Amino acid sequence: MDGRQACVTGIDAMPAIRNTGAPGGLFPLFGAGNKVARSEVVAPMTIDAPLLPHRAEAAANARFQALVLPYLDAAYNLAHWLTRNDADAQDVVQEAMVRALRYFDSFHGTDARVWLLAIVRNTFYTLRARHAPELARDPLDDEAHPLIDPGPSPESVALLAVDVGALQEALARLPETWREVLVLRELEECSYKEIAAITGQKMGTVMSRLARARERLREELTHRPKEGRRHDLR
Repeated sequence: MDGRQACVTGIDAMPAIRNTGAPGGLFPLFGAGNKVARSEVVAPMTIDAPLLPHRAEAAANARFQALVLPYLDAAYNLAHWLTRNDADAQDVVQEAMVRALRYFDSFHGTDARVWLLAIVRNTFYTLRARHAPELARDPLDDEAHPLIDPGPSPESVALLAVDVGALQEALARLPETWREVLVLRELEECSYKEIAAITGQKMGTVMSRLARARERLREELTHRPKEGRRHDLR
């Protein structure tokens, strides 16, 4: 890395699933008694200001910190659920922040969160292809079998009896293309339009994947024995 290297520190714990309280999702069904604040489940992350680009002007540095740094926890949360490994998640976020710093001058939009999460996602796939090229993306043909996201259904009520740990394990077993849309929708409360922008997919594909992800998650939670399969679904 050059002088643009960023230092991400303060990652101490795995983020847990939180109840977002957003209407129409699965996780709000856990009820108020299980609702936890984001600060309680996502370890704080910071970037050491002295390590920001030395040649960047103070105004640009201040703008980067004001627009991008507030979404550092969201970046780590997405990276964690994509990698399912704290150390790898840190590597992904580290590299993503370096890229964000390097190309910040090209950011002229108004939604820094979407911009940063797209960089995190792309960084994950780039690093994985570099270090494990034999691992292809999930072979899911969403266009061949389009689904309309039905939102919550009576079947979702079964999730009321599921503990958070079981929900985390079930989410981790989903194929990553389904896992990422669930994380973005349910944990980060992104709109379909935002998810489409982050993943580079059509809106219909996002809705299809989300519907399939919710259905698979329900199946995992409903039919999986307490002690049984441990294989990866990817």
